[in-house]
Amino acid sequence: MRRGLSTAMAAVLVGGLAVACGGDDGDDKGGSDNGPVELTVDVFGEPGYDALYKQYEQSHPNVKIKQRKVSTLDEYKPRIQQWMATGSGAGDVVMLEEGILPLYMQQKAKFLDLFDYGGKDLEKNFLPWKWQAGLTADGKQLIGLGTDVGPLAMCYRTDLFKKAGLPTDRAEVGKLWPTWDAFLSTGQKFQDKVPGSKWLDGPTAVFRATVLQNAGSGPGYSFFDKSDNLVFDSNPPVRQAFDTTMKFEQSKLTADMSIFTPPWQTALKRDTFATLPCPSWMLGGIEEFSGKAGKGKWDVATTPGGSGYWGGSWLAVPKQTKHAKAAAELAKYLTSPEGQVGAFKAANVFPSSPQAAQDPAVAGAKSAYFNDAPIGQIFGQLVAAVKPVHLGPKNEDVRAAVENVLISVGQGKQKPDQAWTKSVDEAKKAAR
Repeated sequence: MRRGLSTAMAAVLVGGLAVACGGDDGDDKGGSDNGPVELTVDVFGEPGYDALYKQYEQSHPNVKIKQRKVSTLDEYKPRIQQWMATGSGAGDVVMLEEGILPLYMQQKAKFLDLFDYGGKDLEKNFLPWKWQAGLTADGKQLIGLGTDVGPLAMCYRTDLFKKAGLPTDRAEVGKLWPTWDAFLSTGQKFQDKVPGSKWLDGPTAVFRATVLQNAGSGPGYSFFDKSDNLVFDSNPPVRQAFDTTMKFEQSKLTADMSIFTPPWQTALKRDTFATLPCPSWMLGGIEEFSGKAGKGKWDVATTPGGSGYWGGSWLAVPKQTKHAKAAAELAKYLTSPEGQVGAFKAANVFPSSPQAAQDPAVAGAKSAYFNDAPIGQIFGQLVAAVKPVHLGPKNEDVRAAVENVLISVGQGKQKPDQAWTKSVDEAKKAAR
């Protein structure tokens, strides 16, 4: 799940299924795309590409670009699964989020090898681990080019903190919670003072953040080991993240909402909760759904437990495309250092390109919406400490199943002392 989130385009994508630009096998490597070409790009969330499309069309007069966008990864997954399974319907360029990338790396024959389209010269443009994740296991094929990464911070409501008698300066706020236990204790103090608001939105954001944080500082994998065996019930970082999340649920510190859902979006306009684990792309969603009334009320501090990350994607070109060369060129442009700078300026999606991260437009960026927080500096420091985590092909299915259990605890539908056993059972079902 990632980025910030426009719901209006969901219907557009549904209506656009019948007019996708997919074909059978695509053209040959040389491609003959000198005539009029329309390229469809399938994305979710807000990648920040609108201005980049216009720039590309200006420099490539024969190319027209159509974007199909839905709000969330959960909406996107069944669509791309259908397109890839049937061999038709996919856009010329498709976005693959970190959770679903491993699944499609197993279907490498369905995608162009971007090494055949100038990809061999691009490695220097990406963080080493981001580049590596876009390669097949043997390193011989380049399936995906990295877009953003999701260095993890904590967003908080300064007005609600002030109401609770807590500091509001981001540096002082970060000192409140060096650990997740300290974050919980601060939340208990907050709710004693502001009983009408919850400390957190719900369990899902905490679980996602802590799983990746724990795994990154530990074995480097979470639900599945590096051989893609399910280790949900035997991997300590997973149990630690689960127990941490349950502490917040049992302490009644969350609003029991699932991120990105309509109630969650509505809650951002109100005083429903005071904090939200937020990778860089989440800032766009907060701004979109909080609206003008939220400007200046939100700020950004460090996250408990040190650095971490959540989210990030790659662009790939399905072999279905009728315009292989043109599609590959567009994917290269959107993921270039210049393209990543443009995407960050539009949607706060932090670059996976070191050159882009060092660009003054990124490194010196401040967010007027978030109290002029120096987001380029904050997220730049965080991304430098990111440790990648191996994700199995069924990672998203397991994650969703376990999050449903956590939500059911908050709703009183699942007994807390049985939640772990239930989660193990659901994880095994999802992994089959």
